[in-house]
Order: sequence, then C-alpha cells, then structure tokens
Amino acid sequence: MQDAVIVAAARSPIGRAFKGSLVSMRADDLATQMVRAALAQVPSLDPTQIDDLMLGCAQPAGEQGWGLGRVVAVELGLDRVPGTTVQRYCASSLQTTRMALHAIRAGEADVLISAGVEVVSHFAAGKSDGMPDTKNPVFAAAGERTAVRAKGGAGPWTDPRDTGELPDVYIAMGETAENVASHRRVSRAAQDEWAATSQRRAQAAIESGFFAGDITPVTLADGTVVAGDDGPRAGVSIESLAGLNPVFRPDGTVTAGNCCPLNDGAAALVIMSGRKATELGITPLARILSTGVSAISPEIMGLGPVEASRRALALAGLSMADIDLVELNEAFAAQVVPSIHDLKADPERVNVHGGAIALGHPFGQTGARMTTTLINGLRARDGQLGLETMCTAGGQGMAMVIERLC
Repeated sequence: MQDAVIVAAARSPIGRAFKGSLVSMRADDLATQMVRAALAQVPSLDPTQIDDLMLGCAQPAGEQGWGLGRVVAVELGLDRVPGTTVQRYCASSLQTTRMALHAIRAGEADVLISAGVEVVSHFAAGKSDGMPDTKNPVFAAAGERTAVRAKGGAGPWTDPRDTGELPDVYIAMGETAENVASHRRVSRAAQDEWAATSQRRAQAAIESGFFAGDITPVTLADGTVVAGDDGPRAGVSIESLAGLNPVFRPDGTVTAGNCCPLNDGAAALVIMSGRKATELGITPLARILSTGVSAISPEIMGLGPVEASRRALALAGLSMADIDLVELNEAFAAQVVPSIHDLKADPERVNVHGGAIALGHPFGQTGARMTTTLINGLRARDGQLGLETMCTAGGQGMAMVIERLC
C-alpha cells in the first residue's frame, strides 16, 4: 500500500466577504491561481500526469456551480485532466484530501490535486447564511423548536432524541454555537478569552513574518496584488470583546467577535504516491498518516472535532500527547473551548498562529488552508506530527494526522 505525500501547498489570502480585498474575484479564477501556484512548486511534474483534480466547495451553486473542479482544470489549460467538485460543508477540501489518500492507497492514482474554494461574496441570490432555500417539511417541528430558542424562550439545550424528535438539520450555525455553549456551560468570558488569544497569535505571526511564507499572493483583474489576510485586528482584547452584543439570541453569548466572519479564499495541495515523488526526485513536505470522520446531532455540530480526531489518532496509532501542533478550525469559540478540553489538547499547541476567528473561514478553502498552515507551522517549530480537525455543518466532524518530512 502506497504512502500518500503532500508535495506542494498554496493558499490565498483570506478576504472579508462582500467588502474585502477579494470581493472582485470569481471562485474559479481564484482557485485556478492557487492550483497553478501549487503546481509551480513541483516543476518536474508533467501536469498531464494528474489523475484527477478534486475541488472542495461548500456552496457549489451560481458562479461556484457548473462542475467547478472541471472548470478549473480547463481554465488551467489541462483539458485532459478530469475534475470534480466535492461538498462536505466546512470540511470540503479536507474531504478531497481524504479522497486523494484513499485513491493512492487503493493503487488507482499517483498524482492528485486537492483544492478548495469559497467566494461567499458571490453566493447565489446574495444569501450569506450558507443554508438551503427550501427546507424539507419533515424537519418543520425541529425548525420551530430552534426558532423558539433563538427568541430566548427555551432553557438549556437537550438532545431532541430524548423525546423522539428529529434534530434540526437545517439549524443556523450560530444557533449550534449557542446550543454548545448552553450544553457545555461555556461562559462568555471563556469565549472572549479564546477569541482574543486567536487575534493576538495572528498578529504575532504577521509580525514574525510567518504569514509571508504561508500566503500565496493573488493578482486581481486590475493587476492589484493581495498578499495578506483581511481579518486579523491589532489591539483586540478581552475587554473590547466584552462590549459586543450577542448576535443570535438576546440572552446568548456568541458575538461577532468570538466567532469567524464570512470570507473568500482558495487553497490547493499537490498529493502524490511516495513512489511517484521518488521517481520525480521530489522531497515531500508531509505524509498523510490517517483521517477520521464522525457525526453527532446537527444541533451541537461544534463538538464534531472530538470524535473525528480520536478516530484519526487511533488509526495512526497515536495519542494527543504525540501531536506537536493542532489546527482546530475556529468556527466559534464556544465550540473550540470544549473541544480542546475533551481532546485533552495543550492549548499552547492549538492554533499557534491564530485561527479562523482572526484569519477567517472561507468554507471550501478551509481544509486545504489549514493543511498548508499546519505544514508550515510544523516546519517553523521543528515539529513532526500535526493534527487538523474541524466541525462541519449538519453535525459532522473531520480530522487528519500528518507527519512533516522536510
């Protein structure tokens, strides 16, 4: 069984949706720039040898529809390379990496592109909440229950299965964060403390020059070059965050300051079999050791990283104590805090360069972006083993364990 190794990684700056630096970019053009940049890192690879281009996208509609993976392949001039679009919400481009791992281990492929993109600025019909326009009426009662909670009219979250009800699979992500905060008693102070830590670490990473090496600049149609993330804000403190009002429930704890914003961005990885990398004389960046996927109630989806990480670690024959760095997607501080606790992770090894609260979370990009940052973080700190993990809309979790090789 062949090893799957990552030989190139490129991620764009992350723009603020609707008003940020990448608002003029189409998703296909943005993804094309990142795939091209990743391929440029492996000049010995003949691009016609790519077995498949797999592109993660959480909302594959509108400009992001029409078989976006295949569109990107053709836009690159690789019309003989097949392409597909994959949707697993926030884990879409971690899913494409998992598919690359499986294809290589099965002996069905030697060279694959795992990429991801999301341009929320161009969502169809201007929708920005990431939710479908039409709900299956079988979930009507669940939606009504969520609506009551949203008005502050319900007590602590209880598992709907206890009363024989369906959970609300269409629930808004902010409501899931409030449910987790209620269910796990995560205080507003704890959420704001983590959010301030994320911003502080991101600022430190900018000042140290870390992100200058992590980010691949994007060239806009007018020739403007964008080289930095829009999101990090200097001077954010626990005190300044404490002054923000809750945004999802009048009596809630989730604010615009302790959750991720809406964003635009793309990222791409080149993944090969170990045999192919050796044949081409390429020194891999990292080896994929394992992945894990899991599911919980959609109403507390933020706890998804826990079981997914445990499964990935078990498959790799490792424990959390073996892991040098963790990239845990910060959809909401309300879910980060209990996830770190349940995983028994060292907070000083989690999101050491800041996370999505500071950097942003373009849904389809995030999986590949986090892989890029994790590889670069392990190199910067001379670490060997890294864990990438995230919650996923609909009540899922996904994780991957990698080993740095150079």
